[in-house]
Amino acid sequence: MTQVYVYDTTLRDGTQREGISLSVDDKLKIAQKLDEFGVHYIEGGWPGSNPKDVEFFRRAATMEWQHAKICAFGSTRRKGVTPEDDANLKLLIDAETPVVTLVGKSWDLHVTDVLEAGMEENLAMIGESVAYCKAKGREVVYDAEHFFDGYKANPEYAIATIKSAAVNGADCVVLCDTNGGSLPWEVEEIVRDVAQQLGPKVNLGIHTHDDGECAVANTLAAVRAGATQIQGTINGYGERVANANLCSAIPDVQLKMGKTCVPPENLARLTELSRYVAEVANLDHDDHLPFVGGSAFAHKGGIHVAAMLKNPLSYQHIEPELVGNVQRSVVSELSGRGNLVDKARAFGLDPDSLDLREVLTQIKQLEAQGFTFEGAEASVEMMLRRTHPAYVPPFELIDFSVSVQQRRRRGLSAEAIVKVRVGPKMMHTVAEGNGPVNALDMALRKALLDVYPQLSSLKLADYKVRILDGENATAATTRVLIDSVQDNRTWSTVGASTNIIEASWKALVDSMEYALLQ
Repeated sequence: MTQVYVYDTTLRDGTQREGISLSVDDKLKIAQKLDEFGVHYIEGGWPGSNPKDVEFFRRAATMEWQHAKICAFGSTRRKGVTPEDDANLKLLIDAETPVVTLVGKSWDLHVTDVLEAGMEENLAMIGESVAYCKAKGREVVYDAEHFFDGYKANPEYAIATIKSAAVNGADCVVLCDTNGGSLPWEVEEIVRDVAQQLGPKVNLGIHTHDDGECAVANTLAAVRAGATQIQGTINGYGERVANANLCSAIPDVQLKMGKTCVPPENLARLTELSRYVAEVANLDHDDHLPFVGGSAFAHKGGIHVAAMLKNPLSYQHIEPELVGNVQRSVVSELSGRGNLVDKARAFGLDPDSLDLREVLTQIKQLEAQGFTFEGAEASVEMMLRRTHPAYVPPFELIDFSVSVQQRRRRGLSAEAIVKVRVGPKMMHTVAEGNGPVNALDMALRKALLDVYPQLSSLKLADYKVRILDGENATAATTRVLIDSVQDNRTWSTVGASTNIIEASWKALVDSMEYALLQ
């Protein structure tokens, strides 16, 4: 199988996304994960741009890397300066990385309007910079910036720029779609022409941006035309909208194009890697990412789930385990009986012992009222369990009341009264809280803790409120989603009502009951 080398630029290009700022420790943690995954090249940053990147390279030089080579990124020499006198090139060499990545201009518009240099001088800047870094014993990756735009405007000159890099010893020439506007058939045609003109001894790479939402497709088109290095970032993080998402490009190249990017056993850690990088970057992991998202293999339509119970590949393009993900079904008003059969099995329940028809009817009715069960699987499990003939609820609500008062000296306060039955015992408790929902939570816990002390470790991690029909103003239906955590386990429950207290109570009771059943 043909080897396609993976060049990750999350630590440089990825950090140019708005909202991302990585510390040196963050960058080193991500680099180690990338190395363990089997990435071949890790671009650590631009040592001439900021002290943080200088420190990254200093620390990286003292570490052992299993698979990856660390790369320092920078530009070719400035016009009118020799490589030996160029401060940027000196910093690249001082970074002491085994690989130096140089970026240079391929588009005549950039040469004349941005660099304000002569066309021949730009060729010399490229060639001399590559030769200088090679003479210092570095492997050199040459990034031909704006190559596809340059090729379309002036193909002869664009080709001349990369030939200048190649003849001076560049180990890989990377064609960059810097503005992200090229289309796959253009990329394939241009890469194929470049491969013919440079010959088989020159290794080609591809670096794409996603401004036209074709970054991954353009990457695959380049590989199809002969590129053997793919550049991109984890989760597609990058300047403007995104870079090519390696979490899609790698499995596409490896599973669908029959080439090798990383060891097959490592590919099963892709989802873990994707989530890890999002966590370190302090960003929510996108559930709708292909391959690695939580919804990538989630099935909602009843027909789909019914078919997949017979053959999982009927509605999946790959086995999710290949990339470390899992198949799951989603319960909603679009569900069929198959969704509940699959969900019951996932919960460790025997579907034949449950009244699935009743639960399905109830779900459709409740979703019409404003419930949504896609993100509240604990509420679905409770509905299924309650239909079992032998199910006995751990407690039974008799009634509750809540009052909120504004007092002159005490300010705003809330008080809840709860009456519940636990077996033969009736519990009648009162508690105060900083709001009505908090007071209800405190009163219910107070009623149950003597019988169920394990509830003391239950925490409400999040409380989300959404107004469903704002046009009804204060009479609108409110949906409440509660996230709970206990002993490293998390779950979500839902309630909906025109009364926010009732909606909160329904979600709260489901959460408590679910905790007791675990």
